[in-house]
Amino acid sequence: MNSHSFLQIVLFLGVLLACVRPLGWYMSCVYSGSAPLLERFLRPVEDFLYRLCSVDRHREMTWKEYSYSVLLLSLVSFVAVYGFQRFQGVLPLNPDNLPGVTPDSAFNTAISFTTNTNWQGYGGESTMSYLTQMLALTVQNFISAAAGMAVLVALIRGFHRQMTTTIGNFWVDLSRGTLYILMPLSLVLAVCLAGQGVVQSFGSSHDVSLLEPTVDADGRAIAVQKIAVGPVASQVAIKQLGTNGGGFFNANSAHPLENPTPLSNFLQLVSILLIPAALCLTFGEMIGDRRQGWAVLAAMLLIFVPLLIMTVVAEQHGSPGLATLPVDQTASDLQSGGNMEGKETRFGVVNSAMWAVATTAASNGSVNSMHDSYTPLGGLIPLWLIQLGEVVFGGVGSGLYGMLMFAIVAVFVAGLMVGRTPEYLGKKIGAFEIKMAMLAILFPCATVLVGTAVAVVTRDGVATILNPGPHGFSEVLYAFSSAGNNNGSAFAGLGANTPFYNGMLGAAMLIGRFWVMLPVLAIAGSLAAKKTIPVGAGTLPTHTPLFVMLLVSVVIVVGALSFFPALALGPIVEHLLIQR
Repeated sequence: MNSHSFLQIVLFLGVLLACVRPLGWYMSCVYSGSAPLLERFLRPVEDFLYRLCSVDRHREMTWKEYSYSVLLLSLVSFVAVYGFQRFQGVLPLNPDNLPGVTPDSAFNTAISFTTNTNWQGYGGESTMSYLTQMLALTVQNFISAAAGMAVLVALIRGFHRQMTTTIGNFWVDLSRGTLYILMPLSLVLAVCLAGQGVVQSFGSSHDVSLLEPTVDADGRAIAVQKIAVGPVASQVAIKQLGTNGGGFFNANSAHPLENPTPLSNFLQLVSILLIPAALCLTFGEMIGDRRQGWAVLAAMLLIFVPLLIMTVVAEQHGSPGLATLPVDQTASDLQSGGNMEGKETRFGVVNSAMWAVATTAASNGSVNSMHDSYTPLGGLIPLWLIQLGEVVFGGVGSGLYGMLMFAIVAVFVAGLMVGRTPEYLGKKIGAFEIKMAMLAILFPCATVLVGTAVAVVTRDGVATILNPGPHGFSEVLYAFSSAGNNNGSAFAGLGANTPFYNGMLGAAMLIGRFWVMLPVLAIAGSLAAKKTIPVGAGTLPTHTPLFVMLLVSVVIVVGALSFFPALALGPIVEHLLIQR
């Protein structure tokens, strides 16, 4: 890795960490009932929403009521998104007269956007009308992200409160997260992106004459290209800030109208990790101990940074398959060098690899390069980051509450070592909390492995694996890892828009979302009912480097033991084959 690559990584991490503390503090204020600067303007809107929906902002919920509200919102969201897709052919704001989406694809997409996965088995600009993109998909980008943040806040209250049965009001948390956090940040980012050339239009597609006419596969002459436009900047902003990742265009953030310049790329890259990283400080602020938030953030960075460097090095090293061809893979002033297959020239290897690691660490799923074209080791790292459970930053809210499940397991392991009842943040961790934490950790793992196994041994699953051998297996494993952990990115060489994969991946997305979220809420309710225990001589400090290393070890060991055999059949064996 050269000095230019190193400086790009340092700049990215420096800007990200500089934003963590102020945004983390601000979000703690929002969920504590105030919103500096914005409350004066948005409080009337908030009060109007409560009156419109008959929400009593002062009434709090038990964890079961909170869970019921989350499930009800998700059910209504699923039905709405499915309906918009099926009937878009007769709905307005469809200048290209796109027909309704097929039932299986609409089912998969509705689950995908409801669960904050944003897996896309379709081509966005050729499948979805403007109305569907805005009122179905973009609205879900806000709601699903705000729901994840609300569940996190409920868990934080469980740690902070004592001897109570309530953990907040879901509808209030959802509304405040949307109004005071996601919408203002999205507005600012959308304006910045539009200034960089990201298109924002309601016009129909443009027909442009080609400079060099060509022919299609049937030999017919092609002299005109249809260039799709639409309300893109507004969707891109929330897709990144909400760790949604669903692109307006099929090429996602590799598309020049969705991510045209290095500056737009940098802004979007920072946005992917911005809220998940800042929520660590929100956690520390809300429990009254900032050190706890910094400790969790440090654990995430200790996993993220080495894997980021490894991916950059793997891709800059180049592909052994091209070494015998007249291809120059050496970095120079004129090119970034390395493996440029599937990457945009305007971004190069480093920015592409940084994005691949950030989007898979953060449960975002957007791409500015094609992961299917990465070297085996370069593709292994994004895949493994997903398989860790999307807890290294992870989705907004969902990443941190997933990491806190690992923290509970870590203190349990530490308690076993010294023969003491485990404690975390002043709360005794009992059998119920451990069972719920293990459910949240193991169910997505089982979903990924079982789904992959079924796909590679059934006729319908094998039928659309277009690359034979270990790479084809990696594509299937990546698809189920992405769905089961609510990431949404893909290796893209798999034909996944079929009834088989739409159904299987849809089921995986549901399990990955709710079999984690519901146990988390159960733990929140259990902890809120307990007394806070004063720190004693035998209490394990959970803000020290020792605990950070213990937490990192638990995350890595669980991920390695769960998926190493599968990884050995895919990217690892592929790497060994191309080295021969």
